[in-house]
Amino acid sequence: MPAGGYVVAVGGLFGEVDPALARVTVGDWAARWFANQVQLKPSTRQRYGSLLRRQVLPVWERVPLSAVTHADVGEWVRRMTQAGLAPSTVRQAHRVFSLLLALAVRDGRLTRNVAAGVRLPRAGRSEKVFLTHGQVGELAAAAEPRGLIIRVLAYTGLRWGELAALRIRRVDLVKRRLLVAQSVTEVNGRAVFGTPKTHQRRSVPLPRFLVEPIAAQIAGRAGDELVFTSPAGDVLRNNNFRRRVFDRAAESIGLAGLTPHELRHTAASLAVAEGANVKAVQRMLGHASAAMTLDVYADLFEDDLDQVADRLDRAAGRAAADSVRTEGVGPDLDAVRPDRRQHG
Repeated sequence: MPAGGYVVAVGGLFGEVDPALARVTVGDWAARWFANQVQLKPSTRQRYGSLLRRQVLPVWERVPLSAVTHADVGEWVRRMTQAGLAPSTVRQAHRVFSLLLALAVRDGRLTRNVAAGVRLPRAGRSEKVFLTHGQVGELAAAAEPRGLIIRVLAYTGLRWGELAALRIRRVDLVKRRLLVAQSVTEVNGRAVFGTPKTHQRRSVPLPRFLVEPIAAQIAGRAGDELVFTSPAGDVLRNNNFRRRVFDRAAESIGLAGLTPHELRHTAASLAVAEGANVKAVQRMLGHASAAMTLDVYADLFEDDLDQVADRLDRAAGRAAADSVRTEGVGPDLDAVRPDRRQHG
């Protein structure tokens, strides 16, 4: 029985196939597909590789590529769900399998992607935590002498990898901007630098009250140095920071279980509370689109919907009042304006 405690009966339904195609197994094709995914960020590549090893190949490795059916894929998804895998894991495993089948379609080895249209478990959304200004201040104070990291995360919305990769030359204290051009992620215990999540540089506004402490943080240091580092001067790692600083600070103020990523949610919440529109929040956070920002933070913009309704209500009231004032008054269709020439 494969890893995860589930097994799928596959094959036997594919009828007559080209013997050459029948010899190409899912395992063969998966290796070829994965080797060519050069566009993936290191962290994504690591995740895809893990999904292949743990969820895809234990079931499909020896199955002929041409023997995979839509029903088999559906059964595989059902078995993973029954085995207790998280819906998000099931969905990601299905995505990886679907991607390698899609390549087989483009390569002419399959006529269609049989993984398309398979019903997937719904991935429930975890409830987001938004801190108040007061809570951010308390958390930062409890994290001293590393409190500046808390404040920058909570008031700029930087991802952890973006903060850890921020270099001094990309801090403009005059214009109060941080240029996000790099991100760092941990892959197999090694810090790997690359582009931000959307591969796009962006300029993030810096509140005035953070200018002076950041100036002190970078004073006298070279432009290519990292703004924030570990106590030993190395790349700041999320797990180490949480274990040594963040978790203890959060628990001390009654916020046990809080994660650094929730400071990014906090930045969005505080910005919207001060009137930032969806496009401004999108640019600050580096989302690929405003639609994504709305999808992630729809609840924060409910007040905007109320304002729209209020404005429509006022506009309708003005229109009704204008109608009453002009009731019975209409244009004189026989009148000819002096500056118009009468024809006919």
